[in-house]
Amino acid sequence: MRVSLIVFLVTAWFWHQGVCQQRTCLIELLVDNEQKKVDFLIDGELFTSYLYSDKLKKPVLWPVISASGNTLTRSYPLVLKEGERVDHAHHVGVWLNYGNVNGLDFWNNSQNVPAEKQHQYGTIHHSTIEAVKDGLGKATLKTTSEWRSSDNNLMLKEATSFEVMALTEIRIIDRTTTLTAMIPEVRFADNKEGLFAIRVARALELPMTKPTKLVGAEGKPVEKLSNQSVNGNYHSATGMQGKLVWGTQARWMKLYGRLNGREEAIIIIDHPGNPGYPTYWHARDYGLFSANPLGQKVFSKGEKELNFNLNAGESVTFRYRLILASSSITNRQIDKLADQFAIK
Repeated sequence: MRVSLIVFLVTAWFWHQGVCQQRTCLIELLVDNEQKKVDFLIDGELFTSYLYSDKLKKPVLWPVISASGNTLTRSYPLVLKEGERVDHAHHVGVWLNYGNVNGLDFWNNSQNVPAEKQHQYGTIHHSTIEAVKDGLGKATLKTTSEWRSSDNNLMLKEATSFEVMALTEIRIIDRTTTLTAMIPEVRFADNKEGLFAIRVARALELPMTKPTKLVGAEGKPVEKLSNQSVNGNYHSATGMQGKLVWGTQARWMKLYGRLNGREEAIIIIDHPGNPGYPTYWHARDYGLFSANPLGQKVFSKGEKELNFNLNAGESVTFRYRLILASSSITNRQIDKLADQFAIK
């Protein structure tokens, strides 16, 4: 009932603002156990997929496609697309994990980790699909996962809900994740690598200033300096712009630019119920866009320190709103959507 009311309020508000002639869209979820994925279809077209292949070190949403049909997430490493960066193989789609949990690195884990170093990493294993609900304007997927150490010890149980809302020109994903400690103590030591993140398409990166490795013809990496079609920029709720947003705090952040001739914006909104609110932003010029409330010592240059802990049986819940819209969406409009999210 509450989600339906929010969909109604969002729709009514966009109509009132005259942003565009919005209408609610039909959202269907297709479960494919063989391929280990759940597809989200909006009016019959793919919006995103929840992927939980054994090849991945955590479940992800990939790809993420805007209402205009643009793929906003980077394709690498799942697909080699000419002109994209060849780096950080652990940056896949949209995900949630962390760089230091009891000394184990869940963030940087990928298939590229050498066998002799795998003991340093943790893995998030998808467990179950708990609920799938289609709907007009909104749909819900509920899942469970397990955070396990390199020796397969269960450290955390995860329960996640993805609530997707769709109008004609805007897409919203509300992710709610509850982590419960399954061992005597789980320590999230202050670390810059976290927590809720998306790796974006090349065009939405900030222009480069030095050569870098890109996917070339025939999928072979080449090193060059090329800013062709690259025009992204960050804008913080506090007014901060560009690369300066890294390590700052704000309740929301927007990354925007033009992709295939269309204005696109990706907005992440923090929730006041999250630890460390308002979050710090691990937002890089090369396309990593992440909210990290737990790495306070790094971002504050030692002025603050959190080292968030859970004892056995204790839980913590993280809530994030991901908005995909036209880059012409205003600060006032984002603030309204943040206000709605805050009372959810």
